[in-house]
Amino acid sequence: MNRIFTLLCLVLLAACTQPETKFPVYAWTGGPGEATDAQIKTEFSELAERGITGLMYNGGQDPETYRRVGTIAKEAGLEFHAWIPTMLQRKNPELPPELYAVNGLGESAYDKPAYVDYYKFLCPAREEVFNFLSGMYGRIAEIPEVDGIHLDYIRFPDVILAEGLWDKYDLVMDREYPRFDYCYCDHCVNGFKEESGIDIRSVEDPSQVEAWKQYRYDLITSVVNRLADTVHAKGKMINAAVFPGPHSIALKIVRQEWDKWNLDAFYPMNYNDFYLKDTRWIGEVCQEGVSAINHRVPLYSGLFICPRPELKSEEPDPEDHGLVPGELKEAIRESLDHGAAGICLFTPARMTEEHWKVLEEVLSEQ
Repeated sequence: MNRIFTLLCLVLLAACTQPETKFPVYAWTGGPGEATDAQIKTEFSELAERGITGLMYNGGQDPETYRRVGTIAKEAGLEFHAWIPTMLQRKNPELPPELYAVNGLGESAYDKPAYVDYYKFLCPAREEVFNFLSGMYGRIAEIPEVDGIHLDYIRFPDVILAEGLWDKYDLVMDREYPRFDYCYCDHCVNGFKEESGIDIRSVEDPSQVEAWKQYRYDLITSVVNRLADTVHAKGKMINAAVFPGPHSIALKIVRQEWDKWNLDAFYPMNYNDFYLKDTRWIGEVCQEGVSAINHRVPLYSGLFICPRPELKSEEPDPEDHGLVPGELKEAIRESLDHGAAGICLFTPARMTEEHWKVLEEVLSEQ
C-alpha cells in the first residue's frame, strides 16, 4: 500500500510540475466602428475560443474607446493592448506642419509624403512631438482595462522598401534615395552638426556617413525609451511592432535599432512574402531577434495571413499575399523552434476556416 501511495504521489508531483507548453497567440485587430457591445462580445468570445490570447487593438486615440472595448475584452478573457501609431500621425490641430519630418529634397511629409498619402511622419527630434505622444499614451495607459501600449510606426519612413513591394510602387530601391531619406529638418541637421561637426546638407552622399545613420537610430531609440518611462510610470506594459532583424533589415530600411529599446516585448512583422522569402526565413529572423535582445523579454513572431489563399498566385498586390493554410503550420514551427515565445496574427479577419484549423492543430499538439 505504501508503495502504491508513493507512486501516486510521484505521478501527482510530475503533473503539478509539468511545464505549460501552450504558446501565446496574439492578434492585430481594430475597430469598433459601428459595432455594438453585443457584436464586439461575440467577436471576442469567438477569438478566445479559437485560441487567441490577447489583442493589439487599434481604436484611434480616444481613451473612452479603449475603456469600452477593453471591458468587453476582459469579459472574454483576453489581454488587451492599445495599438496606436507613433510617428505616423494624420493632420492634427495639435501638430503644426513644422513638426513633420523632411526628406533629403527638402519636402515635408506633411504635404508631400513618400509612397502613399497617409505616410505623414513626425520628426523624432522635436520635443513637442514627444510631449504630444507622451500625453496621448499616458492618458490611455491610465485606463484599468488596458494591459499595455503597443507602439507602431515607431520609425522613419522606409528609406528602402521591402523588395516584394518594389513592383507595386514601380521602384528599384538599390540604394538610399533623397526622396525617401528622412529627416533633414533644421532640428535634425543642426543637432547632428553640434554632435559631429558635420553639415550633412553639404555632404554629396549622406548615405555613406555612418554617424548620420546612428544619429537617427538614436533619435528613435530616445523617443521609445522615454515613452517606456511614461507608460511604466502608469504601471502598464509597453511593446512594439517592429521590422524584422533588427540588424539585417530594421536598421537598414527604417532606422530601428530596437535591441536598444527598453520594452516589455517585441512583435517583429516577419512578413516573408514582402521580402520574397519562404517560411524558413521566419525562423532565421526570429533567431536573430531573440539573440539581439539576449532573451531578456519575449519576442512574438508576427505572421501575415493570406485572406484568399486560392487567389494568391493571381493577386498583383503583395499586401494581398501572405501565408496560406499549408504554410502557416511551418511558419509557427519555425518561429517557436527559433526562440519566439509565441505568435501574432495579422489579422483574424484574414484567417480562413482552413487557417483556423491549422492553428487549432498546432495548439493541440502543444
